Amino acid sequence: MKKFLFLVTLMSLSVLYGCSNATGKGGAGSDGGNVVVGITQDLDSLDPHVAVAAGTDEILFNIFEGLVKVDEYGNVNPAVAESYVLSDDAMKYTFTLRDNVLFHNGDAVKAEDVVYSLKRCAGFQDAYDPSVSVESAFSVISEIYSPDEKTVVIELNTANTELIYYLTCAIIPKGYDKQATDPIGTGPFKFSSYTPLKSFVMERFEDYWGTKPALQKVTFNIYANSDAALPELMAGNIDIMTALENDVAAQLKDNYNIEYANYNLVQALFLNNDFEPFKNPDVRKALCMAVDRDQINNMISDGHGSLIGSGVFPGLSAIFAKDLVNYYPYDPDAAKELLKNAGYADGFSFTITIPSSYTPHVHSGEVIVENLKKIGVTAKIELIEWSSWLTDVYQGRKYEATVIGLDANLAPGDILKRYRSTAKNNFINFTSEAFDTAYANGINAKTIDEKAVYYKECQKILTENAASVYIQDPAQITVVKKGLTGYTPYPVYVLDMSKIHYEK
Repeated sequence: MKKFLFLVTLMSLSVLYGCSNATGKGGAGSDGGNVVVGITQDLDSLDPHVAVAAGTDEILFNIFEGLVKVDEYGNVNPAVAESYVLSDDAMKYTFTLRDNVLFHNGDAVKAEDVVYSLKRCAGFQDAYDPSVSVESAFSVISEIYSPDEKTVVIELNTANTELIYYLTCAIIPKGYDKQATDPIGTGPFKFSSYTPLKSFVMERFEDYWGTKPALQKVTFNIYANSDAALPELMAGNIDIMTALENDVAAQLKDNYNIEYANYNLVQALFLNNDFEPFKNPDVRKALCMAVDRDQINNMISDGHGSLIGSGVFPGLSAIFAKDLVNYYPYDPDAAKELLKNAGYADGFSFTITIPSSYTPHVHSGEVIVENLKKIGVTAKIELIEWSSWLTDVYQGRKYEATVIGLDANLAPGDILKRYRSTAKNNFINFTSEAFDTAYANGINAKTIDEKAVYYKECQKILTENAASVYIQDPAQITVVKKGLTGYTPYPVYVLDMSKIHYEK
């Protein structure tokens, strides 16, 4: 058996740190300090097991914790659990719970809370809730139980060394039925208030088991997009805001530090493979050659993004297929020839549905529209609300194309699992028996080197079939008001406010 006091990710990840030379009030560990964070996406649920939007996870990371949690280096470290043992056959995980972990209502975390939370996320019948977004990775679990008050055991029906990355799922009180309106977790901050489309407020949890945050209160103000937030940024009414474009951030350099980091997203023009003419691989390939990815990268983030050629971002360096980045060079003439051979010499028309709250994706779509005109293809942008995008595009698959960025858990296969033919979140309707086989082999492999072989094969299949037009891992541009420090980019989509503090 292998015993882990802390867990290190299989990926090698580079991290950029925020810094500031300005002076301000307060300091690390001080009792004062409130900050306002600007965000451009409303929360889709306050219940962590129901929420599916990455922007919601970004905030709820501060409220909830799992048995383990990810840090800024990509390590998976103890949280509600202090350690775990993985059996030699990778068929059983045994967790020892940490002492003195409290929920935000003051109740001590018990093994039964952990078992309930995991069963709820896994869709087990004795904790089934139809509103929960069941984690498909938990399908390998056969049983979850607690032999005593300090131990939780997870038994599997097949060997799986990647499950630990999914055990960041939130531990919540058993039987508590108000998570959707008054969420309770174990994180460094506790819920204070929420006004839809306006704000989400959280306060420091004074009885947190770990290092308490310096900040007393954090208010997330919700804006329609970054353009709507610009006047507030110019006035200094927002302390931190991420997901900005370079030209916006440049206007703020007098009062803010500008931080660049990897977003760890797969941005693409995602194509509905069930829509005609995208059923034709040659049409999809033509679009891949017609989109100028460098132009998008330069416009959105002054060239700080990283180009990709398939469905994995470069931060997952152990499995990232570098050789696919330039598989489809920008070549409008070759694209037109492909369209002609596919029977579309006169082009065609389609709609790109984009959530209006994501200005970088909207502007990327505008570049794509202009690029496609050069090959005789007419694309029209349709802007919709984020909630509508989730229901119509992501869940309902009622769309032709979209521009969005997809995030992932750090489990090596997580970013790719959505392309399985049977995956509920396979919103592009991609099907390939070869992909399904390669993915299954990757999941079953026990070493990262073995996994890399199969996951790179998956990427090659996506690229050769032009599943979508893969563009880049965009640069994450964040502005932090001078006088604040501790902003720390993560290799997953979170905004850790526990590290933020005013400089002394």
